[in-house]
Amino acid sequence: MSDAAQAGTPRMNMIQAINSAMDVMMERDPNMVVMGEDVGYFGGVFRATAGLQAKYGKTRAFDTPITEIGIIGVAIGMGAYGLRPVPEIQFADYIYPALDQLVSEAARLRYRSNGDFTSPITVRSPYGGGIFGGQTHSQSPEGIFTHVSGIKTVIPSTPYDAKGLLIAAIEDNDPVLFLEPKRIYNGPFDGHYDRPARNWTAHPASEVPAGHYRVELGKAATVREGEAVTILCYGTMVHVVASTVEEMGVDAEIIDLRTLVPLDIDAIEASVKKTGRCMIVHEATRTSGFGAELAALVQERCFYHLEAPIERVTGFDTPYPHSLEWAYFPGPVRIGEALKKILKD
Repeated sequence: MSDAAQAGTPRMNMIQAINSAMDVMMERDPNMVVMGEDVGYFGGVFRATAGLQAKYGKTRAFDTPITEIGIIGVAIGMGAYGLRPVPEIQFADYIYPALDQLVSEAARLRYRSNGDFTSPITVRSPYGGGIFGGQTHSQSPEGIFTHVSGIKTVIPSTPYDAKGLLIAAIEDNDPVLFLEPKRIYNGPFDGHYDRPARNWTAHPASEVPAGHYRVELGKAATVREGEAVTILCYGTMVHVVASTVEEMGVDAEIIDLRTLVPLDIDAIEASVKKTGRCMIVHEATRTSGFGAELAALVQERCFYHLEAPIERVTGFDTPYPHSLEWAYFPGPVRIGEALKKILKD
């Protein structure tokens, strides 16, 4: 047992850590409100807001109609008037109706008003595949938002990071999109869908302090140090990559980006210059995915250190398939093939 566990630090899965972050912030800041479809009495479809309405009342944790553009539009107005809203979009696949409000209003408000108004909203949304959700409950739209100036994009991969990053996002005075990889809500996933599921209990990052703490936005984490290749990833892919590397015996350095915007380019540059090789893994479709931006940045900054072409392992340029999910999902087979190729070059 770790020192933290012996000292009484509670163990949490990612849902509990996210709930704890909102609970801590609602207790500290009476201007914080939680809103969205079924987030009040029901506690959300994944129970991430369970108990908040009972504790803080119906004016601070409340249900909304099924209108994503309305949820975000109202949240922007609330933020401009001094509240600190945390709206939930039930699945990231349904965020598109709110795109205009997020892009044209939330992201631009500080600039358009010359700093007179800000949009201190944190939009929470489960994203990603691996749950047999089909094309309407499995998408990874992060690349759309990283293209928009004025919005921060955050994706945790562990319960500890989820709580600390969410607190940092809520305390930020500009809009943050907080995407939660739902495949690892209840436990890390090694990419082997035919193996028994694991929970977070045995993972060291399930030790989550009960009180307030922050994980700084814009700081990547080195999950594993290595010399042979740098692997850039985030969300569920952090665990799939780590398991694949271990099974193959590859001396890879794994960088968990944690926040895509702002991006910790210094950590990326230092790692790639050390290893001389770079591989990028994400669930989202390949064309114009965030991996393309990462590849361009690495090429610009590390060209003379690269010993092989940059590799990308991503989703395909198709709607997310239900029956062929594990062909689409970047798993151990495709990651392993890419590792063999980049190490051979």
